[in-house]
Amino acid sequence: MSKTQQMSFFDAPVESVLDPEAMALVLAQHPDFRVLRRLQPVVDYGGLQGQATQRVIVLDTETTGLDSRNEAIIELAMLSVLVDTATGLPVGPVSIYESFEDPGKPIPTQITEITGIDDSMVKGQRIDDAAVTVLVEQADLIVAHNAGFDRPFVEARWPVFATKAWGCSFMGIDWKKEGSGSAKLEFLASERGWFYDAHRAQVDCHALLQVLSSKLTEGQTGLARLLAGAGQTRYKLRAMGAPFESKDKLKSRGYRWDGEGRVWWCSLASDALLDAECDWLRAEVYGRRSARVQLEAMDSLVQFSARPGQQTDREL
Repeated sequence: MSKTQQMSFFDAPVESVLDPEAMALVLAQHPDFRVLRRLQPVVDYGGLQGQATQRVIVLDTETTGLDSRNEAIIELAMLSVLVDTATGLPVGPVSIYESFEDPGKPIPTQITEITGIDDSMVKGQRIDDAAVTVLVEQADLIVAHNAGFDRPFVEARWPVFATKAWGCSFMGIDWKKEGSGSAKLEFLASERGWFYDAHRAQVDCHALLQVLSSKLTEGQTGLARLLAGAGQTRYKLRAMGAPFESKDKLKSRGYRWDGEGRVWWCSLASDALLDAECDWLRAEVYGRRSARVQLEAMDSLVQFSARPGQQTDREL
């Protein structure tokens, strides 16, 4: 602390020094400290005055495991809110739905350790199918921070989710390009000055909504970015027959290995990125010789689901 800061702190009245907010304000002024505040859920964003809006649902699930074909939902939370299309900011009241569900089998110990949800909390509980359907039918976009995980689970349980456009705040925003050290939700919240008790569905939703309400480097909010991306087609590109010696290049570029299909693949969010990737593969992987890649085109009604998109081949 500088001498001036020391004086302002120690000369303050005792009641001010003991006040947590006053202490936080002093620490926040010092370059060697960062202050994190507990994230406070917002239930009404105000400002609703007849402007053009779209309704977004922010969703999170807790489950008994990772495989949607064999595991079950034990908690579902949804926040439904209008987003001003001009500013990308949420407006008006937030409709909240949260419920436990009995999976019909014991919750694994490791899941309880992560979520804090045990068998006694879900016993006899069931999510209200009608309430979920009514809320989802009103939405223009469903957002989850790992939609590739959440979407297959909720689609298997409620078919209405398959009729809606989806966005993924993990995949749909290049957080590294935005200057973030991690795309994990807790980290993104921490960068914005908040902490919270993670791995419970409703508080995760509140954290995600507030993170997406903050502005990105280009000035638009994360919500605006995802709404704009809802009309774009995402491509899954499979680099068929890529030479073995190119594996390090592919891995460092973000490709993933599909052990079952024996192929390297990546996900691309636009036609422009697809064209650029094909140029890179031609030059850096296939050595400009004749090659073929397999494409799976997925619009927002299909992407992040367990359902396949339209598949085609493309000669390089």
